[in-house]
Amino acid sequence: MKLRALSVAVSMAALPLSTFAAGLDRSGQSIAAFLQPGNYAEAGISILDPSVTGVGLDQRPVDDMADDYYFPSAAVKVQVNEHISLGLLYDQPYGADATYAADSFMFGDTTEATTVEVRTNNLTALMGYQPNENWNFYAGPVWQTVETDIQLRGAAYGGPQKLGTYNIKVDQEPAFGWVAGMAYQIPEIALKAAITYRSEVKHKATAEESTALPVPSLTALTSGVEATTPQSVNLDFQTGIAADTLAFANVRWVHWTQFAVKPTLLGNISAIPAPHTRQNLIDYSDDQWSANVGVGRKFNTKWSGTAAVGYDSGAGNPITTLGPTEGYWNVGLGAQYSPAEHYFIQGGVKYFWLGDATAQSGGKPVGEFSDNHALGYGMKIGYRF
Repeated sequence: MKLRALSVAVSMAALPLSTFAAGLDRSGQSIAAFLQPGNYAEAGISILDPSVTGVGLDQRPVDDMADDYYFPSAAVKVQVNEHISLGLLYDQPYGADATYAADSFMFGDTTEATTVEVRTNNLTALMGYQPNENWNFYAGPVWQTVETDIQLRGAAYGGPQKLGTYNIKVDQEPAFGWVAGMAYQIPEIALKAAITYRSEVKHKATAEESTALPVPSLTALTSGVEATTPQSVNLDFQTGIAADTLAFANVRWVHWTQFAVKPTLLGNISAIPAPHTRQNLIDYSDDQWSANVGVGRKFNTKWSGTAAVGYDSGAGNPITTLGPTEGYWNVGLGAQYSPAEHYFIQGGVKYFWLGDATAQSGGKPVGEFSDNHALGYGMKIGYRF
């Protein structure tokens, strides 16, 4: 087959798989759907089954604290004319799910446990300008919401005399950012390269905080909390390397060192008796770098497949107890079935070797987590119209 059609037939450079990435990163925020030729729509779902165990500072084992999770994605792209394209992309770029055992001395109090739930929704609108067949310049606004429900329990947070009875809930509130980038392609050799920048998104929301401390001024508080989801850059590349075969790569940078969540009540409690010990709910010490490289091949008119390897640097170590892993290596396999030229079904699986990490709270180590792993799998349906 001609390489001009290869990137359409083997459109799996971005496998529809879950991500277990640095910080709260999940979806990878790909805009690959917007760069598809013609009119195109897709919908997918990704699932991750992680296993994260360790040993607390008390040398007692910490059972698997990482919850399974799933997140959907969807996109539609319309080629208005030969020079203008419009797109709308939905994903859930950031999140966290964790539940420690209630009988864990470090992370529970025998009746309740430390639990974490962070959810985001992201809607990106794009307009692209294609001055010729090779170039595509695009930009647009981003609408994003974040909601959080976290409770801290156990000796890792100072027990019931400190933050061991702390709760925080933040309901969805929208905020706005923007995205811009450019792509270059040579269809004759299935070459496509794109660089995409996403701005930070500054959230100002209302937080409901509470504790069981016997101090009236520290029992409950409704206050404003600010958090800025980080700016990022994605670099995507693919090219035909042989008949019916292409190679692809993705590199992503996320500015996690600018990210911190600083609730008022949590800060007030942690600052007693020493003001310099005021702590954040979540923060990270390093920026994230991740990369995926692989090959895709069309076997016949209906079937194609991919194989890929991936790396994630993590966002610093020691790291928050809400997600105690430090990056990963992974391998992935995917398959695409095309019953007809205008639609296809994709599926894939990835295995993750999760990096060892020291969990910390208030700047002090409270546990060691090592030899952990995760299994991700997903499915996506695409339609050309």
